[in-house]
Amino acid sequence: MAPKFDESDFIDTDYQAAQTQTAVSLNPPAAASGALNRLLTREELEAKVSETHQRLAELKRAQEHLERERTALEEARRRRVELQTGREEMIQHLARGIGLLEKAETDARTSAEQMAKTLAALREALAHVQGIHEESWAPENWNVELTRALTTIENSRMEWNQARLKWPLLEGENAAPNAQEKSATQGRWWEEMSFSQLCRLGFALTWPVALVGLLLLGGLLFLRFR
Repeated sequence: MAPKFDESDFIDTDYQAAQTQTAVSLNPPAAASGALNRLLTREELEAKVSETHQRLAELKRAQEHLERERTALEEARRRRVELQTGREEMIQHLARGIGLLEKAETDARTSAEQMAKTLAALREALAHVQGIHEESWAPENWNVELTRALTTIENSRMEWNQARLKWPLLEGENAAPNAQEKSATQGRWWEEMSFSQLCRLGFALTWPVALVGLLLLGGLLFLRFR
């Protein structure tokens, strides 16, 4: 005889129990939901407000800290740019200045060496010229000594002319006072003239004016007594 099955035999009671428990956990009873959404008490509200103020103060302190860090970073960046710009500028200026001074130093050293050579040559020429003592020449060698002395004078003149061409300072020491004296003399030319010369010069400059004045006076008298 075949067994008989009830509808309850095809229902999984364990699965239904699990579904029921899940539904309860997702949808709490009305009493529990009402407990969560109930109005807060005064003490709880004050605690919430105090907690909110505390959190706002912490956020403000954090903001101020971040502002100080931002300011410090911007200052560091500005100083870094200033350092880089100043370093490049000073490297350029210093390198250019060193190059110019090195060239000037080389030119000055070369000029000093050439001047020292010229100075030594002039001193040697001066010593040779000062060493000429014709009173000590013997009569039998007088012509020979004279030729030597003239040769010494000519060599000294050549050294002097070369020094004048190479160093304008030697020419300027004599030329500048002469030019100033000439200019001053030309500016005060009347001081060298005598009184009679000044009178003749004054008459030569004023007689045309006097003649015109006499002619005008004569014309006025003629018209008056006509």
